[in-house]
Amino acid sequence: MINIQNTSEQPLLWADKNFHTWNYEMRHEFDSKVFKVTLDAGFTCPNRDGSIAKGGCTFCSARGSGDFAGSRRDDLVTQFNKIRDRQHQKWPNAKYIGYFQAYTNTYASVETLREYFEVILDQPGVVGLSIATRPDCLPDDVVDYLAELNERTYLWVEMGLQTVHETTSILINRAHDTACYVDAVRRLRERNIRVCTHIIYGLPGETHEMMLETGRQVAKMDVQGIKIHLLHLMKKTPMVKQYEAGLLQFLEMDEYIKLIVDTLEILPPEMTVHRLTGDAPKDLIIGPMWSMRKWEVLNGIDRELKVRNTWQGKLWGLEE
Repeated sequence: MINIQNTSEQPLLWADKNFHTWNYEMRHEFDSKVFKVTLDAGFTCPNRDGSIAKGGCTFCSARGSGDFAGSRRDDLVTQFNKIRDRQHQKWPNAKYIGYFQAYTNTYASVETLREYFEVILDQPGVVGLSIATRPDCLPDDVVDYLAELNERTYLWVEMGLQTVHETTSILINRAHDTACYVDAVRRLRERNIRVCTHIIYGLPGETHEMMLETGRQVAKMDVQGIKIHLLHLMKKTPMVKQYEAGLLQFLEMDEYIKLIVDTLEILPPEMTVHRLTGDAPKDLIIGPMWSMRKWEVLNGIDRELKVRNTWQGKLWGLEE
């Protein structure tokens, strides 16, 4: 990770951006373009199968938020090769991170995890792994194995916090509390494992200030990366019923852009921003439909940063 001194007097420029982008971090770490290859290893989730709860998080799609991952009908090497080959045509010298994205990717024995993770590490051009999981699916033997991986390769563990507000957590059926998340971060960081926190803006009932408070709390955690997602309401998810009951109101694009910039200002400058919005399959999304104009959103964020003469970390350490 790139360490940068904070200043409230002049912008911190990460290449051509006013925030610490994933692309910037990868260029400095590997001196190369780096792509994540999203994979579906066939896992499920304890929040779906009844071991913790049933039904899953209300926003989560039928593919366990891995809608753009490879097909689980293919083995992992086939998935990897299909996706890598598409990127290789444009970026023949790129490197790759195997991203185990769909469902909960530590919800198995260490022997199974080792089999899946190692086969991707053996693929040409792979420089690391990113493993998406839940904070309640990190038993000691799994953390031991992740620490071993961290000694051998470039590793991120990605976990969904979504919100720090317990009322919202119950409403979306997250099925763990924020204290569980904080403890998981502590246990991973004791082994020097990089952590990326996922949060969602636009969850039912949350105000601008509630969402920003989630950003504030993440800024204070010992995490090295953040992914900020706009809530996408997708067909066949439990949240559709909440929407139909009037419990969910979509954010407007300008509101979301301002919220993102407000959040960037309070994040530590060394925290890598993995993403600032996301995608949903066109055939599944119910709303907000403006989210399909991803580049318009990202350009709007850049423009708002410049208009406000602000940058990531401008207010870091100044808020109490």
